[in-house]
Amino acid sequence: MSWNNQGGGGGGPWGGGGGGSGGPRGQWPPSGGGTPPNIEEMLRRSQDKVKRFLPGGFGSGRSIALIVGGIVFLWFLTGFYQVKPDEQGVQLLFGKWDGTTKDSGLHWWPAAPIGEVQKPKVTVINRVNVGFRDAGDLGGRTTRANDVPRESLMLTGDQNIADVDFTVQWLISDAGKYLFNIRDPEDTVKLVAESVMREVVGQTKLDDLITTAREQVQSQSKVLLQEVLDEYGAGIGIERIQLQLTSPPPPVIDAFNDVQRARQDKERLQNEAEAYSNRIVPTARGEAASVIQEATAYKERVIKEAQGEGARFEEIYKSYLISPDVTRRRLYIETLRDVLSKANKIILDEGGQGGQGVIPFLPLNELMRKRSVSEGGQ
Repeated sequence: MSWNNQGGGGGGPWGGGGGGSGGPRGQWPPSGGGTPPNIEEMLRRSQDKVKRFLPGGFGSGRSIALIVGGIVFLWFLTGFYQVKPDEQGVQLLFGKWDGTTKDSGLHWWPAAPIGEVQKPKVTVINRVNVGFRDAGDLGGRTTRANDVPRESLMLTGDQNIADVDFTVQWLISDAGKYLFNIRDPEDTVKLVAESVMREVVGQTKLDDLITTAREQVQSQSKVLLQEVLDEYGAGIGIERIQLQLTSPPPPVIDAFNDVQRARQDKERLQNEAEAYSNRIVPTARGEAASVIQEATAYKERVIKEAQGEGARFEEIYKSYLISPDVTRRRLYIETLRDVLSKANKIILDEGGQGGQGVIPFLPLNELMRKRSVSEGGQ
């Protein structure tokens, strides 16, 4: 052999106890005397220890039972698993879904290859955009939202076209159903949400969708989407549907704005006409009522005066029948009183004693003025 002893001593490939070089790597041991380790002795001692632990050796029934028991015990220990508060444990038995653990804490389930436990996160809010793509959807390549017309263009209840972008927020409500009842949960939520939104928008007018009906559309869509996913057994809970954009399509938005302005002008003119009507009609009704009341009062006055004149004439006639001369003279005097009291006249007594027939100065204008003032006061 290549490591034959050249120093005259025996002892195999490690050299003898003398002073020659012990093989190709020199003297063994490197310094001093001693002998190399005995591999056979080491193996024999190891076998003795195993025999003392397993008196019958590896082939005995007791040793096999202990080995199998140890393996089973270790396998049993690996079956313990912990469910965190934000997780659910989905238990698989030979690859088949057997149950779901929703309570947090330590649980046990047969380990592989018999069983398996998957623990998805159930409190994470997931988001799906419909009608547009943002930076997260495009892998961060852009910061501007991109419109997707094939998803966002929808027909409204008044036969108009609306551009509707919205976001669906959802989480896992049942991890077992989520993992095994649907193949692609995110695409399923997206497609069902788009279908549901088209149904709700198809029952809503465009003006209401843009202005007052946004909250109603969001709530109706959420309820319908949850009902459909429950029918699928998707194990998904819808947290919220948020409308991002509701407007006419860009090619017709100018025409739509013109229509909106025309409608606003129409409403303004209608409001002005209603205000004028509300103002003028009560005034006319008041004036008509006033005229009617005045006519009624005049009618009553004329009737009463006529009745009074008739009653007066009858009284005079009765007096005339009793004493005609006295009655005739009284009527003559009363008539003169009524006529002369309203006449503009001046009486001069020419036959008076010491009178000259003409008064030297008579302030007629002053007398007329006083007479006018006295009549106005009456």
